[in-house]
Amino acid sequence: MPEREVDFYRETWVRYLGYANEVGESFRAMVPLRVVQASYVLATGYVLADTADKSWKMIKKDGRPKKVLIETGDALIWQTLASVVIPGYAINRICHHSQIYFKKHYTRFPMLAINLMTVGVGLISIPFIVHPIDNGVTILMDLTYRRWFK
Repeated sequence: MPEREVDFYRETWVRYLGYANEVGESFRAMVPLRVVQASYVLATGYVLADTADKSWKMIKKDGRPKKVLIETGDALIWQTLASVVIPGYAINRICHHSQIYFKKHYTRFPMLAINLMTVGVGLISIPFIVHPIDNGVTILMDLTYRRWFK
């Protein structure tokens, strides 16, 4: 049985580039908005690189425009949801509610300390959301897009 090829964009350290925006969201309370926006640019670049990789592989494998478009759409939708939209929103909300909690319960702490705690909660949360989100998006794609088009 031939060895399965490792997906460079989804099964190696490169996958974590898709979570650059979560790091940006974690630091939102402490950095200029442009830094957070730059983290989204990096994550979006990763999404587009994976989409181009999947498209190119399908061109080499099959070459039929319909198959290439379906594979391109699959990669683009999966990566957009799993790497940018869902985890970005999740970390944004985790940090937002953490900061509200810290402000309410740690009133004697300086704002810098509250912001640092918020950043810490955001960063610590990232590893815990990666695989559940990836798996959830895969299930969603299997039940919708992949069922409709493949």
